[in-house]
Amino acid sequence: MSTPDSSVKGSLPQTPLTCPKLNKKNRELSIVSLSSTNIPPKEVECYTKAVQTTHSSNERDAQAFGYYDEYNLNPGLEWEDEFTAEDEDISLTNLSTFQSKLPPGILSQGLPQVKEVAPAVTSLERELNVKEEPKKIRELSEAEKMMIVHSEDFQQFMDRAGRVMERALSENVDIYTDYTGALDDNDLNEDKSSTRLSLTRVFHDEHWSKNRLVTSLDWSQQFPELTVASYNNSDAPHEPDGVVLVWNTKFKKNSPEYMFHCQSRVLSATFARFHPNLILGSTYSGQIVLWDNRAQKKTPIQRTPLSNTAHTHPVYCIQVVGTQNAHNLISISTDGRLCCWSLDMLTQPVERLDLTVKQSRPVSVSAFAFLHDDVNKFVFGSQEGAAYSACRHTKKAGVVESYESHIGPITAIDTHCVEGNTDFSNLFLTSSFDWTIKLWNIKESKPIHSFENNNDYVSGVAWSPVHPAVFAAIDINGHLDLWNLNNNTESPTASTVLDNSPLLKSLMWSQNGTHLSVGDEYGKISVFQVGEQMTQPRHDDWSKLSNTLQELKSNQTDEMDRCINYSSGSVSSVFSRSSSILMK
Repeated sequence: MSTPDSSVKGSLPQTPLTCPKLNKKNRELSIVSLSSTNIPPKEVECYTKAVQTTHSSNERDAQAFGYYDEYNLNPGLEWEDEFTAEDEDISLTNLSTFQSKLPPGILSQGLPQVKEVAPAVTSLERELNVKEEPKKIRELSEAEKMMIVHSEDFQQFMDRAGRVMERALSENVDIYTDYTGALDDNDLNEDKSSTRLSLTRVFHDEHWSKNRLVTSLDWSQQFPELTVASYNNSDAPHEPDGVVLVWNTKFKKNSPEYMFHCQSRVLSATFARFHPNLILGSTYSGQIVLWDNRAQKKTPIQRTPLSNTAHTHPVYCIQVVGTQNAHNLISISTDGRLCCWSLDMLTQPVERLDLTVKQSRPVSVSAFAFLHDDVNKFVFGSQEGAAYSACRHTKKAGVVESYESHIGPITAIDTHCVEGNTDFSNLFLTSSFDWTIKLWNIKESKPIHSFENNNDYVSGVAWSPVHPAVFAAIDINGHLDLWNLNNNTESPTASTVLDNSPLLKSLMWSQNGTHLSVGDEYGKISVFQVGEQMTQPRHDDWSKLSNTLQELKSNQTDEMDRCINYSSGSVSSVFSRSSSILMK
């Protein structure tokens, strides 16, 4: 039996001792890094009622969380990639490599890391936050200051700001107003008739209106709180002869809203009906002037020429007639010339009409008024005491009818303008220095009635714009009377006397009929509030007025026969005294 050694030996070939040795290739060894993965065994936990776990192993939780997060955050890893490692221990180097695969803000233990991040700041905000160096303010020279003060922008700003501050400082609100309607016993027993005329405001300026006669008044249709007044010349030297002031009744301030002046006496002023910024005026020289409150000028921006084609005599009355798209200014001077003007161009009249009577004698017109909603027919009064009706656009344009009854100059004339169930547009009133007020129908040559319960020369009369039977009248002794034809035709329904009994020259109703404005010889404008009985007509007031007119016609007497009883001396004294007052 052969042994392993003997078999090996026998199998080896027998070589001599001198046989050379065979060359063998040397093997090269290299160091290979191996990675190992340690997968902990699944731990099964059992719970009983007597055993409770307070916390788990942080290390085990971190490893489990890290493993699942790595798999979820790197979906490219396959199952074989995770378990083909041969190393059993995790080195610190491999741990840092694993952490580098996690998203920012995720720790290796699996807990999120929250850091406060400042809001993004744009480049513009960064520039604004940079603290600018304070600029050195340069002191203006006196010439630069005066240039700014006299600039148009500065003047407009100061004019507007000053007006606003005056309104704010002048307000006086009654904080004790009682809205429950509770009144004292004295108020309950007070006669309501005494409150039909109550003085609410007095407008007066020490510089511009003191001792100037208020020649005319008008209310704005676009801004009902504004009223314009024209003033005659004063005795103060170096002052303009004519002044026009615009007052604001809404704010309780004592200064005018606007002030304008003219080198000639202003006899009449009115708002341009369809141009709220324009104010028109007629002068003693015969010129028609135009002011604009938007311009930084106190003098007229336009004026008519003094020529034979226009007026060369005093113009006591002007009126804007027409509609928004077609309107004109009508003016009549004391030489009987009627001129129609376009507000866009006052260089020459659009049309001209000479008002003449018997033997082509011109009429010295002192007042005129158009019929309600009519631009053709109008009535006018003369300084001789006669009233006339005329037309502008008929074949026989000019005077149509005469109404002779007054024995003194006619100071005012007004047509009925209240619309209702019955048309009273043919009615008109005239006031005169013969102490009377007469009610006329344009279709009849004789007056319907003569109101003779007056204290002196009647200087103005005006119909109410809301009540068909109400009109107001003033005289030269400071009396203001309210008449209601439906109540009494022999005496006024309400009356008041102004302080110091001044000469009253102008009278004007507000548009809503709740206020009356009167102007006196001292340059004061007194605004009276009219009671509700005279401003809120009932539905039957139109029928009552019709009945009243029928009664007056049946009881009328021949006024001309009564006038004959006047002595020639009294008539001449009326003309002499009234002419001096009218020419003011």
